Amino acid sequence: MTGTSPVPAPTPVRLLVCDDHVVVRAGLLALLGSAPDIEVVGEAGTGEEAVALAAKLTPDVVLMDLQLGEGIDGVEATRRITSSPPPAPHVLVLTTYDTDADITRAIEAGATGYLLKAERPEELFSAIQAASQGRTALSPPVASRVMARMRAPRPTLTDRERDILGQLSQGLGNRDIARALFISEATVKTHLGRIYDKLGVDTRAGAVAVAKEQRLLP
Repeated sequence: MTGTSPVPAPTPVRLLVCDDHVVVRAGLLALLGSAPDIEVVGEAGTGEEAVALAAKLTPDVVLMDLQLGEGIDGVEATRRITSSPPPAPHVLVLTTYDTDADITRAIEAGATGYLLKAERPEELFSAIQAASQGRTALSPPVASRVMARMRAPRPTLTDRERDILGQLSQGLGNRDIARALFISEATVKTHLGRIYDKLGVDTRAGAVAVAKEQRLLP
């Protein structure tokens, strides 16, 4: 009588953790250490460090916070990591922020998933596994926001608002936009306020991200 061959254990997901808070990072490492199918291969405290370690360690997934203090933020770090030569790691955002602008910017930068820090450990482990396979993982509140935005009609912008948004996407400040369009800075500020209201954002970066997502740029 021959016995069956033992089933090999699944290869653990190689994970790089990026969070600028030392205590939070230590807590995450302790938590992730209890998951048998996840192997933490490195930790980073800044966006620049995360980009460098992602290239050096080639993890399957980078667990990325959005707000990273000094230097580049989590969105820019995500953009650099996901645009690196293949096989680029997948990035799973883990943050306390769930505004439309933050979600849009992260997804636009190439994040595979977006999880809130309030989620249960089991949800985090599951999301990491999903991200390692390139599958989208979203916290329920984030998924609700994404679906609501997809169902919402596209905002209607005036020709002038589109012009200003186009200048904004090129990184121009209010003074340069005013010069380019032959209007006053006060007029630019007024139009920006209306653009922010229509797009549901409160930052220039958020406005550009939403405009790209909804194909509103001229």
